[in-house]
Amino acid sequence: MTGEPSARLPGSGVSWLPVCAVVAVALAWALPAAAFSGATAPLLLADAGPWVRWGQVVIGVVHDVAAALSVGLLVVGGFLVPEGRTSRRREVAATGAALAASVWAAAALASLLVGFAEVANLPLGGAGYWSTLSENLLALELVRLWTIEVALATILAVVCAAVRTRGGLAWAAVLAFATLVPVAYTGHSSGLEGHETAVTALGIHLIAVTSWVGGLLALIVLRPHLGPALLPTTRRFSTLALWCYVAVGLSGLLFALDAVQAWDDLLTAYWALVWGKILLLVVLGASGYAHRRWLLGRGLRDGAAFFRLATVEALVMAAALGLAVALSRTPPTGAQEIDSTSSVQLLTGYPEPPVLTPGSWLTVWQVNWFFLLIAVMAVGLYLAGVRRLRRRGDGWPLLATVAWIVGWAVFVYTTQGAPGVYGRVLFSMHMVMHMALMMVIPIFLVLGSAITLALRALAPRRDKTLGPREVLLAVVHSRYAAVVANPVVAAAIFFGSLVGFYWSGALELALTTHIGHVLMTLHFLLAGYAFVWSLIGTDPGPAKWPAPMRLLVLLATLAAHAFFGLALMSGTWLLAPGFFKALELSWDPDLLVDQQLGGTIAWGIGEMPTLVLAMLVTWDWLRRDERDARRGDRRAARDEDAELAAYNERLASMNRPRS
Repeated sequence: MTGEPSARLPGSGVSWLPVCAVVAVALAWALPAAAFSGATAPLLLADAGPWVRWGQVVIGVVHDVAAALSVGLLVVGGFLVPEGRTSRRREVAATGAALAASVWAAAALASLLVGFAEVANLPLGGAGYWSTLSENLLALELVRLWTIEVALATILAVVCAAVRTRGGLAWAAVLAFATLVPVAYTGHSSGLEGHETAVTALGIHLIAVTSWVGGLLALIVLRPHLGPALLPTTRRFSTLALWCYVAVGLSGLLFALDAVQAWDDLLTAYWALVWGKILLLVVLGASGYAHRRWLLGRGLRDGAAFFRLATVEALVMAAALGLAVALSRTPPTGAQEIDSTSSVQLLTGYPEPPVLTPGSWLTVWQVNWFFLLIAVMAVGLYLAGVRRLRRRGDGWPLLATVAWIVGWAVFVYTTQGAPGVYGRVLFSMHMVMHMALMMVIPIFLVLGSAITLALRALAPRRDKTLGPREVLLAVVHSRYAAVVANPVVAAAIFFGSLVGFYWSGALELALTTHIGHVLMTLHFLLAGYAFVWSLIGTDPGPAKWPAPMRLLVLLATLAAHAFFGLALMSGTWLLAPGFFKALELSWDPDLLVDQQLGGTIAWGIGEMPTLVLAMLVTWDWLRRDERDARRGDRRAARDEDAELAAYNERLASMNRPRS
């Protein structure tokens, strides 16, 4: 094929010249932008030196391009290439991803070293640098996050070097996205207000940008190997790119809500870089439209034309990436420091809520964009699936739709209303949130039968690519699902989570860190969903246990849960004492009494959901018996009751005298 560069590393099969061009263009934009915004200006006190200041920018560009290429090659190779389980194309994608992930890991390590020099105000490699670094490798949160990223990127490189199948590449892509999580938390200072909003926005931005930029780069470097698969692969990527474009715009809106406090902020050097990124985003949108209309719409007959347009688009992305790196080094002008005089705000990141009154249950709210977006997307996609079924003439139960919407509405209230706000400072309200996540919300979500709806609404792919339906089927029929959906295992996870969380340091971690709070919320919700699904779920998946066995598991879990509540009610020791005592709430609640109240709530709230679950299991039992009876009647009508005739004949033969 003509038109593609030929510079390749031996054995990789991947052309790296376009990648080097992207890095060069990104640096050409990042370095002047950083100088313009003051990101590389010397600090007034204890400056770590120019190598650290400028090195952060250069390393940031290499880091971001390597991360994007790793993600892009894995997404294209695992999800978008239309062919069987293994192929030469997937092998090249895996090899290229391994090399890119290796560069990612090296850049993350370099970022750790120069970043720590800046944080510690020490010259890179100077006196006391290495000893101080070893002492704070896991002690400081920022350094700990950098260390986690280095470890995950290194593991990713090893995994990519080992996998060759479509499923292996897909799981490696999941690991690559997980490696981006620490990056989101290191991109915004926890000492600023709006930290959680900024982390959410940056997380969305990272996933969208790495998928978009990396996917386009992957198409360019894999083009010599795609051949006739170029058109279907590019069409699949075009749909993904559109979603990424929307996500980038959404994350930008969240950034604006967090960073802008006054109109004058829009005229600062920080916002000059933002406006530059917005302009480039508009250009990329126009380029993507042209791509879809003129090339894909005509069947992509000219591979050289695709390569030229894709290369120009990648270079524009490189310019935007360079501005983004400079922007990440520039403090937001509208950001406000957390009030250092408030113990509550220092420990939780939020101002102290007013004293809890009956009216507070309706009037006190704190928006958490991460959880809100999850709920909105879950409801929106569900309603889109219902609409698709009805447009083709199929029905869907109204009660299932109502249950799904109610479940997510309760989730929003639980995480952002009074339980979520007061749950950060009062153990009793934390327990209200916990019980709702594990025992109330999952019942509504399971009754919504979202898996069944998705499998009916999503069209299967005939081109051997992995779409949402194929991924969902692989998950629900996997060995992991068979284990987790086992009622005994699900019950053990359900109860074990209570003991393991509250009688360890996990409680304090969830109360004091954003990532701990997010992981706690998602774990409780998923553990509760798995337990409820194992009892009353009707979606496709592992075979259900007989109803009497499910009832026994439910009663045993109820007894264990009651024991947990009673232990808290009668306890005379304080859980997470360092945290709750350090809060120093102005309304001065009795911490031990509040914790005992939390035990009462845990014991009391568990009764009603358990009764509802028992009724639903019994109803499922009766319904299955009725269905089996109808099935037997139909079979008897078809074979003229052959089963009964055979039974009567057996009885008659037993009564005949033996000769």
